[in-house]
Amino acid sequence: MTLTIRSAVPDDAALIVEFIMALAVYEKLAHEAVATADDVRRDLFGAAPRVFCEIAEWDGKPVGFALWYYTYSTFQGRHGIWLEDLFVDPEARGYGAGKGLLVNLAQRCVREGLRRFEWAVLKWNQPSIDFYKSQGAVFLDEWERCRVSGEALAQLGAP
Repeated sequence: MTLTIRSAVPDDAALIVEFIMALAVYEKLAHEAVATADDVRRDLFGAAPRVFCEIAEWDGKPVGFALWYYTYSTFQGRHGIWLEDLFVDPEARGYGAGKGLLVNLAQRCVREGLRRFEWAVLKWNQPSIDFYKSQGAVFLDEWERCRVSGEALAQLGAP
């Protein structure tokens, strides 16, 4: 039994959407998940992609994914990686796929001289919190995330 982490390819677009939808259901946010395979194909595999994806496979079968993009720290004067989504199929948990995906991105950070590897986790998701802490993650309690979307975004961005 082997775990493989590979970069996603355009033919993975529908698979990535399946993982996104499964994650949305797990996080009780299915009503917010409207991404399509065409969206994924355009944004991950277009002429100038700004978001990237790794696929975890267990014995050749896709079991999870990590969707990420580069960030920049003005304080550090270096880029970093923001992990937008990490999901492993429930039946494949415990095989090391989640850790493999995190290690893969941490290795990218080291190779590329990046200074930060960051992500967010829902406060109620104790299994993921425990897993991330076991991997060395530090929780930044002094920071609050902000989001403007929907009508508020339209109003803020109105001419």
